[in-house]
Amino acid sequence: MKISFLASTTEPAQEARARLVALYGDHPPQEAEVIVALGGDGLMLETQHRFLGRNPPIYGMNRGSVGFLMNSYREEDLPARIGAAQAAHLHPLRMRAHSASGTHAALAINEVSLLREQRQAAKLRILVDGKERLPELICDGILISTPAGSTAYNLSAHGPIVPLDARLLPLTPISAFRPRRWRGALLPSSARVVFEVLEPDKRPVSATADYTEVRDVRSVEVREDRSITMTMLFDPDRSLSERIIAEQFTV
Repeated sequence: MKISFLASTTEPAQEARARLVALYGDHPPQEAEVIVALGGDGLMLETQHRFLGRNPPIYGMNRGSVGFLMNSYREEDLPARIGAAQAAHLHPLRMRAHSASGTHAALAINEVSLLREQRQAAKLRILVDGKERLPELICDGILISTPAGSTAYNLSAHGPIVPLDARLLPLTPISAFRPRRWRGALLPSSARVVFEVLEPDKRPVSATADYTEVRDVRSVEVREDRSITMTMLFDPDRSLSERIIAEQFTV
């Protein structure tokens, strides 16, 4: 099995990479059958972005902190573990953000978020598939996430966790002031969502797709891009679907 080992810059990850390369060899990413990512969830996100459009299977092992998207770290029998792993297929969100400087496109594996830039709360209008659903939302921000990303920023903002095969996108407000009781929505994965920024000069808003930020946006369009697929590999006893379900019962 041709494996390419990638590691974060931390000492535990670099030491693990050195040991694994000594055991199994190392191939350039463009020649590898599988990418093994050594680090935490941040490295996994970086690795997915790096190989978007090429879709090599990515098998992560936790040498970081949280490691929700990673398998446990073990050095023995790695090719056998990879061969027995279950695949999870993910699709990113595509963001098109319109600002005074032009139109900016980016892909998000976790979420697209809109956030106020200054002391004034953001004021947003929300349209879904061309139909106005919320004429005015006053808030610190709002985000729309993928199912895989629903356990990240979305969960911290008290949004719902979504199973991978549900084909739903959580839409979650961040510190909503008015309407105060609105807690967000679950949208079909085919939905085209448009956020229009009201009073943008008085209440400037930024838009971020994972870690690509656009400042002073006027409107932002988000939809799932099913033309792009990412494949992640998980040990059978630690599948991503199982983790997402288990996370909903964590107290």
